[in-house]
Amino acid sequence: MGITAKELARKLNLSAAAVSMALNHKPGVSTATRQLVLDAAEKYGYDFSRIAEKHTTSGAIYFVIYKKHGTVVADTPFFSQVSEGISQGCKKNDYRLKISYIYEDEDTITKQIEEIQYSDCAGIILLGTEMEAGDLKPFLNLPIPVVLLDAYFETVPCNCVLINNVQGAYLAARHLIRTCKTQPGYLRSAYQISNFAERSSGFYKAVRAAGMSSSRSIVHSLTPSMEGAYTDMLELIKNGEELASCYFADNDLIAVGAMKALKESGYRIPQDIGIVGFDNLPLGSVVEPALTTIHVPKQYMGEAAAQKLIDLLNTPGQPPTKTEVSTMLVKRGTV
Repeated sequence: MGITAKELARKLNLSAAAVSMALNHKPGVSTATRQLVLDAAEKYGYDFSRIAEKHTTSGAIYFVIYKKHGTVVADTPFFSQVSEGISQGCKKNDYRLKISYIYEDEDTITKQIEEIQYSDCAGIILLGTEMEAGDLKPFLNLPIPVVLLDAYFETVPCNCVLINNVQGAYLAARHLIRTCKTQPGYLRSAYQISNFAERSSGFYKAVRAAGMSSSRSIVHSLTPSMEGAYTDMLELIKNGEELASCYFADNDLIAVGAMKALKESGYRIPQDIGIVGFDNLPLGSVVEPALTTIHVPKQYMGEAAAQKLIDLLNTPGQPPTKTEVSTMLVKRGTV
């Protein structure tokens, strides 16, 4: 019977990790150590076929970014960090990662999906941030596994990895209520997606839990981008709209844009109006005052989606599961 990797490590007085990296041709050991391990493995009859079986992968994992209108899915640190997490998850499992963009267009969407299907695609991680339930159907009809990222639909049986949006918005609204001692307003996205609908649910749960009436919260509908929210909020202020003394915003971009408009209009933050955002984007820590927000472990989300897809590739036929990643309140200067 051939020697095992652990026995080989003991015989060479090396760590099991070093032997594993050498046998699997991974970085982390010197050329001399790698050669020493390989020579000894051959000498003592190590079964190299186990490595080949374990590490041979077929095809690439595709990260498909679905853009319905592009208002929410943009080139921001949120999506770049998610993408980095997916990349790390693929590397750990020796899968190649390819990124593909699909733009909603009835005339070409079928062709775009077919091009992916008949390529070297082994499985898909589908960014569903801007998707609706009906948009998923052509992807779920594919003969390859699909993991939906950053979205969930009650009516669709699909493997999903997403933020716990309800929890995050609840934490944000509860913090405003406890700190400001008043009913919070809501800076709601003018473009509705499933994430924002869940955040709305979390916000109103916190309001009701505090014994307040949902209908009494002042709500402003703003474009979910920094410049769009700034323009919309400035217009509301100029029109004399009633303002709340504190707000929860659907995302950091809305929060920062609204802050800019409020400050230009003479309001002090947080003395006059407090604000909590969602996503913990880097810009929130550099604005003045720094933005209180909800942190999302974005890179971990990407890694979790990659691992789920690889599990499906290794063990087909699993029932669909929903994985929600918890959030955390980050207290800064806007409350």
